[in-house]
Amino acid sequence: MAPTKTILKALAGEVQDTPPIWMMRQAGRYLPEYRATRAEAGDFLSLCYNSDLATEVTLQPIRRYGFDAAILFADILLVPQALGADLWFVTGEGPRLSTITQQSEFDALKGADDLHDTLAPVYQTVRNLASSLPSETTLIGFAGAPWTVATYMIAGRGTPDQGPAHALKEENRPLFEAVMNRLTDATIVYLSAQIESGAEVVKIFDSWAGSLKGQDFEDFAVAPTKRIIESLKVKYPNTPIIAFPREGGDGYIGFHEKTGADCVAIDNSVSPEWAAEHVQVSGCVQGNLASSHMVTGGEDLVRETKAVVEAFRKGPHIFNLGHGITPDADPANVQLMIDTVREA
Repeated sequence: MAPTKTILKALAGEVQDTPPIWMMRQAGRYLPEYRATRAEAGDFLSLCYNSDLATEVTLQPIRRYGFDAAILFADILLVPQALGADLWFVTGEGPRLSTITQQSEFDALKGADDLHDTLAPVYQTVRNLASSLPSETTLIGFAGAPWTVATYMIAGRGTPDQGPAHALKEENRPLFEAVMNRLTDATIVYLSAQIESGAEVVKIFDSWAGSLKGQDFEDFAVAPTKRIIESLKVKYPNTPIIAFPREGGDGYIGFHEKTGADCVAIDNSVSPEWAAEHVQVSGCVQGNLASSHMVTGGEDLVRETKAVVEAFRKGPHIFNLGHGITPDADPANVQLMIDTVREA
């Protein structure tokens, strides 16, 4: 049966007069209603694991803006926590984790099939959303890609250059590859459970793919994504998958074919014209307005939004930002962007 939802049409390769639109981190700190719900939850992790409140913040931007898709509210670091890593958030600084830098720390981790007790509230959020979203709205689940999640597990925090993960990769390749394999297996298990719970699409976020160069990009961005997608497609052949190897540069070229992704999301370090020529020729693309326009607004936002729509008009396209919306964004600029896309 042909898809009827606009996101699913794009993912099936259909070219539409008006591209469907959603926005990375659309449920987030730029919205006053999110901040109120976050305060009710008490802290970020409590919000992630409270199915009712996580459902609420996922629905908030749908009510306000009528996006064509809702993306599950969760965090990519819930998987390492479910594997047994300690996880906490420092106000104003971001996540902290217990590190994996030696074999004994890796050996203490749980197996990939032991995630479900910890992540059960996330699956319940997906079920809640599947039954409460408007009929025209697509539900997207997600996980972090193994490389990106590994960078946090190895360093114990976010780093500007992912240096600790690169160092482990060079100094103790067997341990590094064991971490990557465990995360790849866990991601397959986690996304499978989201699909079973009602996710119609899943997305793999490789936020730090751009720091992998040459063969490392092939080995640790492409290969794990391919294995995840192949495993999911065996069980769920009709579930589309979006891959986002952020700042992949020339690595975006051929990423559809190499991994089996139904759509490749692109950041704004490449122009939409370049991406249309080199990436969209292989299938659906998602992106790629600079998120800074959600802060500055004005005529620049309108002009650049129209340019993105125009560049991708000849192929399947999902309009999105090149990265997540930032907390200092103006909600009115989001509405201006949506209106511009739908009037372009």
